[in-house]
Amino acid sequence: MKIAEITVESEVFMRRTSTAIAALLLLGACQSEPSDTLPPPVAEMPPAPAIQDRAEIVAAESARLNQFFEDKFQATLSRNPMYQTYLGVKTDYDKWNDVSDENAVREMEIQRADMEEMKTLFDYDLLDDQAKLSWRLAEYELAQAEAAFPFRHHSYTFDQMRGVQSSIPAFLVNQHGVTSLSDAEAYVSRLEGISAYLDQHIENAEYSASLGIKPPAFAYAYVLNDSKGVITGYPFTSDVSDGSEDSPLMKDFRGKVTKLVEAETIGQSQADALLSDAVAALTSSVGPAYENVITVMEAHAETATTDDGAWKLPDGDAYYAMRLNQMTTTGMSAAEIHQLGLDEVARIHGEMRGIMAQVGYEGTLKEFFEFMRTDEQFYLPNTEEGREAYLSEARHQIELMKEDLPSVFNTFPKADMIVKAVEPFRQKSAGKAFYSRPAPDGSRPGTYYANLYRMQDMPTYQLQALAFHEGIPGHHMQIAIAQELEGIPSFRKYGGYTAFSEGWGLYSEYLPKEMGYYSDPYDDFGRLAMEIWRAARLVVDTGIHDKKWTREQAIQYLLDNTPNPEGDAKKAIERYIVMPGQATAYKIGMIKILELREAARAELGDAFDIAEFHDVVLKDGPVPLSILEENVKTWVASKQEA
Repeated sequence: MKIAEITVESEVFMRRTSTAIAALLLLGACQSEPSDTLPPPVAEMPPAPAIQDRAEIVAAESARLNQFFEDKFQATLSRNPMYQTYLGVKTDYDKWNDVSDENAVREMEIQRADMEEMKTLFDYDLLDDQAKLSWRLAEYELAQAEAAFPFRHHSYTFDQMRGVQSSIPAFLVNQHGVTSLSDAEAYVSRLEGISAYLDQHIENAEYSASLGIKPPAFAYAYVLNDSKGVITGYPFTSDVSDGSEDSPLMKDFRGKVTKLVEAETIGQSQADALLSDAVAALTSSVGPAYENVITVMEAHAETATTDDGAWKLPDGDAYYAMRLNQMTTTGMSAAEIHQLGLDEVARIHGEMRGIMAQVGYEGTLKEFFEFMRTDEQFYLPNTEEGREAYLSEARHQIELMKEDLPSVFNTFPKADMIVKAVEPFRQKSAGKAFYSRPAPDGSRPGTYYANLYRMQDMPTYQLQALAFHEGIPGHHMQIAIAQELEGIPSFRKYGGYTAFSEGWGLYSEYLPKEMGYYSDPYDDFGRLAMEIWRAARLVVDTGIHDKKWTREQAIQYLLDNTPNPEGDAKKAIERYIVMPGQATAYKIGMIKILELREAARAELGDAFDIAEFHDVVLKDGPVPLSILEENVKTWVASKQEA
């Protein structure tokens, strides 16, 4: 089964892996304390029993199809060691994925064969509604995979957002838990395997470059900085072995081994041996592998250009159209999306002028933006105390929201969530904020990561909206509820569609206003600032990739039309450049959810229940926007018939 395109943080490692697993990774960076083995293999598919009652026939056929999907999911999982780790499975805990093009071709063939097998084994007309939806989603995923497959070399292997140079340490630090001696030994084995794993990625990058597919010039400084950071400190550039000057991976491994000793899981002599093995793996595998990346990237940088958009790539127009379709799950053209963005920016500017009047600011909107960018009252100090104050307030806002959720929701996730700062080794290149889902077995909560590298890029007036988007009722609510659903196949629990998940995240910034949040006008301005940021994305993403805007032109558009600081605008545009189309999904998804909600409210009148509406949106896990519309209309009709 195809498993889903990744969100927020971990589109990274699966990009070249397999067409099938790439779909499942909307789950982002989910780590857990893994179980020891894969779930038991599914037995050979039994024949449909000879049952006369149609309801029993439908139930039996649907159960068989669900088992088929689960079987295929587990088969895909068994071929992907890294995804096993994401899901908390310790089988192949010492391995990396096969990211060769040969494997990508093989996985595409498997996905095609799986769908042919499904159509041969099952009768669509004898399925219940949920099984029919699973069938349709599987067909949709295959169509999406087929559309993306010719462009599998177009994604940049090394860039500042999803580059493998930073995804490797992020994976080991955040996903590879160590609770036993064998876990630690597997970590060392993965260190030893980094050389071969990176070699495959370099081969992919070299092939893409031979086709004329290379990141723009600005990306290389980030990649080189990340790569050099991984091999800075002991045992690479320091002889101090007491832990005070450890490199990022040595620090992580030392910390995990120390906890094993403290828990009396292993003795000190075993710990010393593990640390010695790690040093050997770092110096023999990791160091040379990253030096090779640096050499190759420095060579590529010499011929890199400042052309930024997808239009520069082979069949760039077709590639961008495919990306827009995949990200938005709509047939909207670049021109339509661009105009929608312009219209939304103009509307939100009007609301912002209302805030200006409310706070008594005299001047132009552009001058108000500059005030919001520079006035010290809106920024915490760029110190450890300032960063902790930001995290503390974000946690407080999420706790307040938890208390108020029953007023607008009937269903709540079992999994808890926490707020953390992005780790130092990747904070310079990482995005502003992102979410990592909880472990399915409950061993690790969901995590909202805030990037506090530069506090001037994290204004306090946006703190509430950002916490609601990434945490509750945003990504944590949607993603945790999805993976806790019962009676649907795993590929739906852990899959996803960017327009759905990010549309929900942006809707979750707006919903709290209706609940009484943003009572301070500056906080409400922050909400609008977040919304206009997503509206402006529609303009600049299509501007860059369709209208051939330059990086500088796009940055200036954000500075002219949003209150975000220059560093924020620069980092955002650089993100949109290397991830064509992704940024358009947020506003398009939010608009659809609000449109469906207000249409349902208008039709149902007093019978409209917002908590029921939220159940309808979240009850099937992530779906394309067209299917979400079907679900809402079916719910409205059922309420009218009741």
